[in-house]
Amino acid sequence: MLLSLALVAAAPAAAQDFQSTPVLDTIVAQFTGVGVGEQGGARAPVDKRLKLQACPAPQLEWRSEAKDAVVVRCMAPAWRIYVPVNAVPQPKAAPVVTAQAPAAPARLAPVIRRGDPITVEAGSPGFSITRDGIAMGDAAPGARLMVKVDDKKPPIQAVALESGRARLPGWTE
Repeated sequence: MLLSLALVAAAPAAAQDFQSTPVLDTIVAQFTGVGVGEQGGARAPVDKRLKLQACPAPQLEWRSEAKDAVVVRCMAPAWRIYVPVNAVPQPKAAPVVTAQAPAAPARLAPVIRRGDPITVEAGSPGFSITRDGIAMGDAAPGARLMVKVDDKKPPIQAVALESGRARLPGWTE
């Protein structure tokens, strides 16, 4: 009898070790500005069967310029999920402008080449941090690339600025 009470009491504690999927639904809705199932919002709730380790500060970003999925990422513990989004139809007069904007940086000559040593930076007024790494691909100014900063950890994504210099996405100069 005592053992069964201990198991029942331990079950809620074990459940707290996992990230709440309703909380993920809420932060995705806040990020998109639209609720689950609505145009521009998540297609469906995050699968409740996922057993992700609890994350103190999930980070969200669009997967691409098409805004067809939200990337929810946790740095520690390391995990990442993609939440599909009901795409908002683009106005008929605007597709030429929006389709051309992302292609422009790809036409520029790469300033960073695969294997180049680079400095990745992030900062804001009163705060800055840098990290040395190795470029894992070519990138023109403004293009994204993967950078290996630690042999024991996965590469990070950065935005090429100039030869030997890149910035973490979301940080301004």
